[in-house]
Amino acid sequence: MAQAPRGAQPIEPVLVVIPTYNERENLGPILTRLHEALPEVHALVVDDGSPDGTGELADELAGKDDRVHVMHRTEKAGLGAAYVAGFGWGLARDYNTIVEMDADGSHAPEDLPRVLEALADADLVLGSRYVPGGSVVNWPFRRQLLSKLANVYAGICLGAGIKDITAGYRAYRREVLQKLPLDEIASAGYCFQIDLAWRTAEQGFTVTEVPITFTEREIGDSKMSSSIVFEAILRVGVWGAKHRWQQVRGLFGGKRN
Repeated sequence: MAQAPRGAQPIEPVLVVIPTYNERENLGPILTRLHEALPEVHALVVDDGSPDGTGELADELAGKDDRVHVMHRTEKAGLGAAYVAGFGWGLARDYNTIVEMDADGSHAPEDLPRVLEALADADLVLGSRYVPGGSVVNWPFRRQLLSKLANVYAGICLGAGIKDITAGYRAYRREVLQKLPLDEIASAGYCFQIDLAWRTAEQGFTVTEVPITFTEREIGDSKMSSSIVFEAILRVGVWGAKHRWQQVRGLFGGKRN
């Protein structure tokens, strides 16, 4: 049974978690745009020891703006681990909403007010490329195809009914993250997004998608790799097999009773 949306509970204060690895040129502009769109939100930069000085720049920006915070990690351990660390930091400091946002400008901060507005009737809001009104700009055909196939594959395996379950632009109410077993999340790459969205839906929380425009980065290199793709294929396949097996067991178990 689905839990009631948390609309009666406030969404403020809001923390935007921004993982970084070699994003020195992008970090300043994305934080400026974020605070132009929503001056009251806080940002946590989770830097995985960037050799290009991103962490040092984050410290400099934080020293000038008490809305900016920095977490330094000593190694590049993957997107999932960075977000889990950021979620823990935010939960310990009583933020009511925690947002995932890329540092490279692909997630427009100008879309965040609409994402947060949708939390009035949801527990998790995904900024979706694949619902009406959503779009992708300047993405190579190969990346678009890979993204769409990943969503179709996840939909077939998991049956979550989410159009853009791989979306990395999203906002969680704190109650969701408190209930999810974050210390058990092993997904290191982009299947982390599939993992958490699916777990959220499985827990009975309300998941909503709002359209966004996703724009390919202009500066720096994408972190996508073949190992990330293979991780997602393998993990989602295993989750899907377990999910279907549990459904079958439940069906036959119900008949015996």
